[in-house]
Order: sequence, then C-alpha cells, then structure tokens
Amino acid sequence: MQIVEVKDQNGKRDFLRVNVELFKGEPNYIRPLDKDVEEVFNPQKNKAFRFGEAIRWVLKDDKGRLIGRIAAFVNKKYRTKGDRFPVGGVGFFDCTNNQQAANLLFDTAKEWLLQKGMGAMDGPINFGERDRWWGLIVEGFQPPLYCMSYSKPYYRTLFEQYGFEVFFNQVCYGLDPTREINKKLLDRHAELKKDPDFKTVHATKKDLDQFAVDFSIVYNKAWAGHGGLKEISKELAIAMFRKMKPVMDEKIVWFTYYKEEPIAIFLNIPDLNQWFKYLNGKFDLFHKLKFLWVKWTKPNRRFTGIIFGIVPAFQGKGVDAFMINEAKFVVQSQHKYNYYELQWVGDFNPKMINVAEGLGDTYLTRRLITWRYQFDRSISFERHPIL
Repeated sequence: MQIVEVKDQNGKRDFLRVNVELFKGEPNYIRPLDKDVEEVFNPQKNKAFRFGEAIRWVLKDDKGRLIGRIAAFVNKKYRTKGDRFPVGGVGFFDCTNNQQAANLLFDTAKEWLLQKGMGAMDGPINFGERDRWWGLIVEGFQPPLYCMSYSKPYYRTLFEQYGFEVFFNQVCYGLDPTREINKKLLDRHAELKKDPDFKTVHATKKDLDQFAVDFSIVYNKAWAGHGGLKEISKELAIAMFRKMKPVMDEKIVWFTYYKEEPIAIFLNIPDLNQWFKYLNGKFDLFHKLKFLWVKWTKPNRRFTGIIFGIVPAFQGKGVDAFMINEAKFVVQSQHKYNYYELQWVGDFNPKMINVAEGLGDTYLTRRLITWRYQFDRSISFERHPIL
C-alpha cells in the first residue's frame, strides 16, 4: 500500500474519487458537491486557516487503485471544556473494509498531529463549524442530509479496532410536521402567548441582514465557548445568511423576541440533498442551471433543522414551546412539507434532547459518533462533559 499526500490537482481529484468509488452502487449514497469538500481545504474560503492548518492523504493499493483517504486538522480554537491536552482532528475518512489500510491512514494522521503537539485526535470532524462533516453514522443508513458525511457500517469497527473511544453521540430526530404537537407544548405555548412582551416571527428576505444580526446575538449567547465554538461576528452572520438566501424558505426560519431583543432561533432549511442528488457532485454553470430546473420542477417535501437555541436567561421558561407552536401554524398552513428531521443533537446536551423528544411522536432517524483517540494511552479517558 502507498499513502500519498494531496499536493496538486491530481491529488485533489483522487481525494474526491475515493468517496465516489467506495460508494458506487450504494442506493442511499448522495455524492457531496465537490466544491463543498474543496472549500474546507481552501484558505481563501475557510476561515479556520486563521487559527490552524489542514493536510490530507489518499491511500492506494499495490496496483495503484484508490482504497482510502483521510484528512487531519489542528485548530487552536478547537477545544472542549476539561481537555487536559491540545486536541487535533481527523475527517473525510473513507476506507475499504481492511483494518491494515485503516490503521495506516490513522497512523499517518496521528504522526502528523503528534508533530504539531497534539495529545489526541477527534474524528470524524470538520476543519470548521460543527454544522457539517461531523460524526460517523452508525445507525440510520438512509440518504444523508446536506454536508453530512456518509459511511459504511464497517467503518465503526475500523475506528474501534484502532482504539478510538466514544467521545459523544449525536442523535437526529424525525417527525411528521403535519401532525399536532403534544398537549404539554400546547399548554406552555398558550401560557406564554398571554405575555405581549414575547413575539415570534419568521424571517423575511427583504430584512435578511437584520435577521442575520439577531442570529449572531442569540448564537453568541447560547453557544460561543462550548467545544471550541467561537463567537460569530455580525459581518460573518450576514455573509452566511446571504449565502443561504437562494435556498432559504422564509417560513421555516424563526426568531423569538422579548421586548424586541432576540432570545431564540429555530433555523431550518429544505433538505438540499433532495435537489443536489441530481448533480453528481458538480456545480459549474451548467449544473447551477440544472439545479434551478430541478428546484423548480421537483417539489421538495422534506426540511431539516440545523440550529435551535435559546439564550441561557430564557431557557426553561417555555420559549421553545412558544416558538415551535407559532412556527407550526404557518408551516402546516402551507401544506408543503411532510417530513422533518432535526439534525444532530449531542448527548452532552440533555436540555436539547428534552426539547426534541418533547415535540411528540419524534423518533430516532440516525445516530452518529464523534470518537476520540488519546495518544498517551496511560491517561484515563473522559467523555465530553455534560452541558
């Protein structure tokens, strides 16, 4: 076997091809957009390069056939409360069902991370935010959501046999958005509805920049500092929302305010992979036009939740029920969606798990694992702390 660092265009093509070749014929596989993968490794596109660096490799067998790939990252902003040593990451792991091949990939990443002064590696993770390319699917091998890494069932064994341990689980929940939510949420909604200081509205594209600013306020109060998540500037939030604008459905992006101050967000988008699956990973001018045609001619009945958060001062006060039920009135009146999936919720966040399970008739759609491998095996292993 030969492991080769990706340094040129041929290497970049091979890195993308590994994923395509290994999943050829897999009915639930949806090829990621090439540009979305490449942007992770582009310093002009990925702001994580301000705080770290990334490297990637492809693995070939003795006949030169592609049989695996992996990337490794260091990011001084990546940290979890309680970490006793610097932690790096691995991601974009794909491999044939061969432990020797997997070990070579993991060993190569480990040696590079040791040279960078790391004491452990988490994976599969992203070189950037947690909303994409994070975790290994171990249950629910259905078509992946947008920017969700797909895997094969044996990948779990490759991680376990190498010595990775479960750092935390990520669970996704599904529900039928056409059904009524449970009575407990209805009662809590009715109670908060009496207070005129609370209001919930959906986003509008004409006021998109202001909603982006409100998003940054809630995000920074609710998440910044957890697991290395950094604050989002108003400028970055505006750029994110403008980028999301072409695929945004205003009626599924919700904000809650108390005395005109933003206190909660419920950010959902259509399941973009229901459209992107027709593009075979490409997004050049022709495929952009094809995307618009697909988007126009093929109704998308699925949407997915990517961020749900409440500022700490208003948690446990019924704001979740108020916002969810207000959103329900509008979403159900549209008769547009018949499937909803709330993306990954860490098992270290019991409050969010309670929110998801409290919606009524939710069910587990998939489970992912974020693993950790400590380089000093004599140090006791500790899971992600509970928030």
